[in-house]
Amino acid sequence: MNVLFISNELIAADLAYQFKKEGCNVKLFIENKDFKDCFNGMVNKTKNWKKELNWVGKNGLIIFDDIGYGNIQDDLRQKGYLVIGGSGDGDKLELDRSYGQAVLKACGVEISEDFETRAFTIETAIKHLKKYKGKWVLKHNHHNNSLTYVGNVDDGADVINMLVNYKLHLDGEHYCTLQKRVHGIEVAIGRFFNGNNWAGPLVFNIEHKHFCNDDIGPLGGETGTLMWYEHDENKKLFQKTLAKLKPHLQKSNYRGYVDINCIVADKDTVFPMELTSRFGTSTNEMQSEIQESPWSEFLLAIAKGEDYELKYKKGYGIAVAVTVPPFPYITSDKKLSQKGCNIFFKEKLSKEDFTHIHFEEVLVRKEKGKDNYYVAGDTGYVLYITGVGDTVHKAREQVYGLIDKIIIPKMFYRTDVGLRFVKKDHKLLKEWGWI
Repeated sequence: MNVLFISNELIAADLAYQFKKEGCNVKLFIENKDFKDCFNGMVNKTKNWKKELNWVGKNGLIIFDDIGYGNIQDDLRQKGYLVIGGSGDGDKLELDRSYGQAVLKACGVEISEDFETRAFTIETAIKHLKKYKGKWVLKHNHHNNSLTYVGNVDDGADVINMLVNYKLHLDGEHYCTLQKRVHGIEVAIGRFFNGNNWAGPLVFNIEHKHFCNDDIGPLGGETGTLMWYEHDENKKLFQKTLAKLKPHLQKSNYRGYVDINCIVADKDTVFPMELTSRFGTSTNEMQSEIQESPWSEFLLAIAKGEDYELKYKKGYGIAVAVTVPPFPYITSDKKLSQKGCNIFFKEKLSKEDFTHIHFEEVLVRKEKGKDNYYVAGDTGYVLYITGVGDTVHKAREQVYGLIDKIIIPKMFYRTDVGLRFVKKDHKLLKEWGWI
């Protein structure tokens, strides 16, 4: 099968590599110039994906791994192409957080007025915080997670300070969202949708977003993920949140993965924070570890609007991001970039070892008869290591044992992925009946 993969900033570009390993003919287009060299030597690349439409044809598969292409996907589907990734409305669900929450509310998801997401300019956000004091969560309507901040001061002064600082350093008018901070267990529920119905099992996942262990330091996108699959659709977290979105997804002919990140406060209360209507990082890498059925079969069925019985590993999966500077920040200062650094292995890795390594900002060069791996991007997201075990501890042993075999100059990673779940969260989520 021919597969045309369109990526902006490599959110799920490892999936293109997985398709190649499954025997598909793959062409990868990377739009963001900062990532153009990534995956060189690993998959075939194209400089103009639109010129490849005749090549992929209407029997091949077109994949978009990011928001921003939703209307294009809608148009291609109307022309008869098999497309997966999202929809025009799906883009709005994620980019416009206020709209996403309004849709959830209209679909019957309970959202308290105090927790509703509101959009502001920086100026109006500052005025709002001065009037309505308290702890607030500040986010921007795009992928620059380095601008996200969770307030800790009771009168909101720290969030106001962040906004004043942004105003000094950001050009032009910027929009942000504010959401009242609530305390509880952060857990997400996701699932694939085929335009008419859910496809595959429920996907429970717990993101690790902070830079340092024990959730200390700045938010860094995704530094690790704990994940498990569940076939029972009656699970309370699914029924109270994502399941209610089905009629809306049908209306927009959404085809792809969708996820709601939530805060569970007690046995009766869940706060849906935001929708992710696309493939995710490191969600996708973790799914490649857990799923036993071929991606090519599964995603082709979804693009066609067909049912598919997905086979998957039981147990818990762990993904850990291995990063280098300038992560977790986005900067144009090339002096901080590790681009061009070698990726070293302390010993020769087995074929099995490489199934647990998922590359992102990496290229491969054939040198002296062997493949050599190099850092290829500027943001510092180099690769992810994944593993699955009957218990979280077994998955952790597998992942961290493999990380110990890898050396990248200035590399760093969290060493506590999954531990909070083992020590506290699993017990409470079970007792409260959410999982």
